[in-house]
Amino acid sequence: MKIKKRFWALVPVMMISCLLYTACKPYREFASIPVYKGAVKHDLKPTAYDKSKKTIVIIANNEGTEIFDLMAPYYLFNATEKANVYVVAEKKQPIVLLKGLFIYPNTTFKELDSLGIQPDVVVIPAMIKVFADAKSPMITWIKDKSRNNSKILSVCAGSLVGAATGLYDGKPLTTHASQFEESKAFFKNPHWIQNVSVTKTDNLYSTAGVSNAVEGSLTIINETFGKETFQKIMRDIHYPQNEIKLEHKSIEVKTSHKFTIANKLIFRKNKKVGVLLQEGCNEMMLAAVIDTYHRTFPSSLETIAANGLPVTSKYGLTIIPTSTLKEKELDELHILSPDKLSDADNEMFKGIPVIKYNQTENQYIINKCLQRIKEQYGHKFENITKLLLDYN
Repeated sequence: MKIKKRFWALVPVMMISCLLYTACKPYREFASIPVYKGAVKHDLKPTAYDKSKKTIVIIANNEGTEIFDLMAPYYLFNATEKANVYVVAEKKQPIVLLKGLFIYPNTTFKELDSLGIQPDVVVIPAMIKVFADAKSPMITWIKDKSRNNSKILSVCAGSLVGAATGLYDGKPLTTHASQFEESKAFFKNPHWIQNVSVTKTDNLYSTAGVSNAVEGSLTIINETFGKETFQKIMRDIHYPQNEIKLEHKSIEVKTSHKFTIANKLIFRKNKKVGVLLQEGCNEMMLAAVIDTYHRTFPSSLETIAANGLPVTSKYGLTIIPTSTLKEKELDELHILSPDKLSDADNEMFKGIPVIKYNQTENQYIINKCLQRIKEQYGHKFENITKLLLDYN
């Protein structure tokens, strides 16, 4: 009898535990780091170099690099049409972009050096497992390039890698609002500051959180390529300000915000989100959609290619999808260029709720995503997403 009573007393506890475990799946998904398990092709195209152009190097860690930190600068500097832009990694292997796809690097550090190419700008996105080792090849490489007066731009938590080089010792450095205190405790020598989107001292630059990769890139574009090119890029991305927004509200995610996230995880439907990869896709738009919706804590977020094969982006990145339609049931599929869909594509997507992006709406892509998130989950959760993007 006592055993039966104990059993029935445990039933509610077990049910609640199962509910919480299921509800927390989106959080586990948010925090997990994918591993590339496909075939690795080593036939990278030869590195093209135009000596009449400036050279921009965006560093990546094969094991994990923040997607918007990398893809936004890649798009913006390419859009100037005045720069050689390279994504450079240590290995000729796919780079895991957090969260939602894989890309091949344009070249490696060793190959770039063998060609005698000196970068004018080095961009440091947020990366995993790099900053803890001050003698790592990547950090050594950054320090070496800084001696030739290359501009160094740390983006978001790329500030940790920047700080590890020692270049920012005694110099202004900013980072994501929610990582500020932790970063400051880990590296005490930089002059950590908040409430600005971009810092600049001599050839050293840094940005606040994820979304501010745009402001950091625009700052260097304005200085390097001039006002006319700068304004062209501003129009191209429908930047929501007339000038670069330098004022910033560094607001960290607090306990009250975490309760709002928990409420959404437990009581709201957590969608399985897919983003379609298409030939010639806009790198910044793709990264913005993936990164913004990743911060809504979906139960899953996958990039999908209609034929399951890699695609080539607008400016030449080889992008590898994480899944296929056959492998995943989706609650919604985001399509950046619906005008490029074939009849066969439309037939394939029949029955899947499709979110289409109108390229002629002249709206900044992050604002467009946030607007829909507000309609889906309300103003409070839209604000949470903004905080996670450090878009304030």
